[in-house]
Amino acid sequence: MSVDISAQSARRFILGKHGLWPGRRWTGKDGTRSAMRAVEHLQLDPLVIVARSHDLMLHARVEAYRPEYFDQLTYQDREFFDWGGWLAVRPMDELPHWRVLMRRNAAFGRIKHSGDEHADAIAEMRARLLAGERIANRELKGGEKLSSWSYRGTKEGSLALYYLWRTGEAMTYERRGFERVYAATEAVAPPELLGDVDEHEAELFIARKEIAHQGIGRFKSMGILLGKSVSPIEHQALERELVERGELTEVTVEGWKGTQYIPSPDLPLLEAVARGEVPQSWTPTGPSSLEQVAILSPLDPVSARGRAKTLFGFDYIWEIYKKPEDVKYGRFTMPILWGDQLVGRADLKTDRTKNTLVVNGVWFEDDSLAKDDGVATALTAGVVALSRLVGAAKIDAETVTDRTLKARLKKAK
Repeated sequence: MSVDISAQSARRFILGKHGLWPGRRWTGKDGTRSAMRAVEHLQLDPLVIVARSHDLMLHARVEAYRPEYFDQLTYQDREFFDWGGWLAVRPMDELPHWRVLMRRNAAFGRIKHSGDEHADAIAEMRARLLAGERIANRELKGGEKLSSWSYRGTKEGSLALYYLWRTGEAMTYERRGFERVYAATEAVAPPELLGDVDEHEAELFIARKEIAHQGIGRFKSMGILLGKSVSPIEHQALERELVERGELTEVTVEGWKGTQYIPSPDLPLLEAVARGEVPQSWTPTGPSSLEQVAILSPLDPVSARGRAKTLFGFDYIWEIYKKPEDVKYGRFTMPILWGDQLVGRADLKTDRTKNTLVVNGVWFEDDSLAKDDGVATALTAGVVALSRLVGAAKIDAETVTDRTLKARLKKAK
């Protein structure tokens, strides 16, 4: 079976699956749990320019979101866990499948090399964790200092802890700021989730999850997720098996190259969107995305890594790591989602010394949108909502060039 849909239907379906269209449909802590599951891979990043990336993603999806909801669900209630070279949070009940990939890390690439090179330190850290210690890198004293810099740590003990975490012997017990505090896996995960899963079934599970993460898509970077080299032929074999099992459905999207896939249980939702309907389960709990824009994290999966161009025809690059002379807009410029379109970008920063959300600049794809009352009202509401997320007492829009928009933002509360 194959389904043909328009580019608009694909865009709305993907936004809807992520809880971004027609508006936030989740609320509070329970809604945060639902959003974290819907995202599939909630990426973490240490930078805090406006707020942490995962908080920005959840704020865009959850009405009345507060960062403590994420911390409670992940590090207190243990409903989720963080892991991976591509660091992301996933549901704890998925752990048996991920443990297959964790064990592979011990025999794969840099992790294997680290295990061979730091075997004594690994044995020491393993013993300490199994004895019940909770260890953070900055608490490590003594030990051999590394001759070369590594962002995993400056001491052998740091690399040993990271090795044990990547290979499944340790997990994140909590975070202090963003620093990981390690504990033995048995001290974090429920015992019923520490068993073995068939390796091939684990691969199929991760493959399904990757398509669900995209909403509509093809397998990408599966080698990173599966912890091994994966050829195009192996990609195709995974796709074919999941289609034959009825777990994926083929989709052809107007203007997209080749066949795409969706999880088969999502087919009724896709068909409803293709008919021009909004599924009842997607009804917003607060303002629609036309009434309040969502200002997306630079790492949001609907717009990051070239996806903005595919879904919205919107050229977006996170400029945080560019040379100063190559920065076009701003280092933390974020896409602005209004309705089902990316209509512009905003460069923002939280000034914690002044308790202020600073709007360094706003750029619309169509300059006339700055004069559109609906867009300006929705953008102002989105900026105000973001200021509440970061706990800012005021908004500084002095450097915004459009005078009408600047005046609106300066009056915003």
